[in-house]
Parts: sequence; C-alpha cells; structure tokens
Amino acid sequence: MSKMSIADAALKLGVSKEAIHNRIRRGSLQSIVEDGVKYVLLEQGNSIANKQAPKRTNPKVASEPDSRYYKLLEEHNDRLQQKVDKLEGETKTLREQKEQMLVQERIRIEKIYKDKDEQLKNILNAISSKFLLNAPADEFVVESEELVEAEIEDEEKESNDLISLKKYLKEGNYKDKKSQKIKDRFKKAAKKDNRIVTVGNKYYINTAKFDYSDLIH
Repeated sequence: MSKMSIADAALKLGVSKEAIHNRIRRGSLQSIVEDGVKYVLLEQGNSIANKQAPKRTNPKVASEPDSRYYKLLEEHNDRLQQKVDKLEGETKTLREQKEQMLVQERIRIEKIYKDKDEQLKNILNAISSKFLLNAPADEFVVESEELVEAEIEDEEKESNDLISLKKYLKEGNYKDKKSQKIKDRFKKAAKKDNRIVTVGNKYYINTAKFDYSDLIH
C-alpha cells in the first residue's frame, strides 16, 4: 500500500481532487493525516480498478432535491387552494347579500302598494259610512268612482313630480363640494324625513309638494 497526496491520488486514478475527497468521506478510500497534511493510502495496482470502476451515486443524496421540490410544490398548492376557498366564500357571501337586498326591496315596494290600497279602502269606507243612507245608489257609485279616479290621478301626479337628487343638483349647477355636502345632509335625514323617497342608494324629492331649503341651503 502506497501513500500519496490528494493531488497525486487524483492524477493516478484519473479523477478530480473533489472526487478523492468524496471517496474519503464515503469510506471507499483510506487516508491518514501527518503533520497537518492528508494523505491517501492506495493499494498497488488499484489505479486501474478504481479508474474503470463505475461511478456510484448515493440514492439518498439524489432523492433529497426531488423530495424538497415536491414538498415546495405541495405547500404552494395548499396556499393556492386556501386562496380559492377564501374567494369562493366571499363570492357566496356577496351573492347572499345581493339576494337579501332584492328581497328587502321587493318587500318594501309591496308594502308601499299595500299601504296605498289601505288608504283607498279607508276613503271608500268613510264615504260609504257618511253617504250610503242619504244618497241614491246610482249617485253614490258615480261619486265613488270619481274619488277613486281622483286618488289615482293624485298618485300619478305625485310620482311624475319626483326627481332624483342627483338630477336636481346637476340642473341647479351646484359645485362638486356643495353637492357633496347636500348629499350628506339628505343621507343623514333620509331615514326619518318623509319628504325624501329612498330607492336603493338613490334619493328622490318632490319640489312641487315639499320645501327642501333646510337641506339644500
């Protein structure tokens, strides 16, 4: 068995110095350290065998990068799935909120028409109670029909007199800053002020019927 330096051993075996160090770490080559210098111990005639020996790979070392890569992919997929689940949940919530708003708006509109019907019935009942015994049947029917038509005309006129606050401010050439202040006042007063008709996020006013100077000026 001969002793030689790392460089000489690499030259003799026809491999790199790094390969010699790797073989020493794996235990396929013996080495000693003298005076702080590492030497390789080679058997006589071992150069050809080692030179022609097939290079073996360490399955554990080769598989480590693959396992880390697949682990990163799995973590990335998990994060993407969490985002997808979150977006689906938010979409479902928004859809439910929209449906709820539509239901509430429908109920509100139905209530308005129901209240109008009740008012009309009360008018007819009052007329019936007051005049039924004193007026001829034909005259009562005519007067009742006229009152109903007048009520309908009043409702239609009131509806036609409505104008959106946005359109009113635009036609009045209000500046943006002034318009925003007026909108804020209407928004604050809308819930308790029966002069303001609210539909969704829009406000309607009837300037022919009401005075809004306290909110506009």
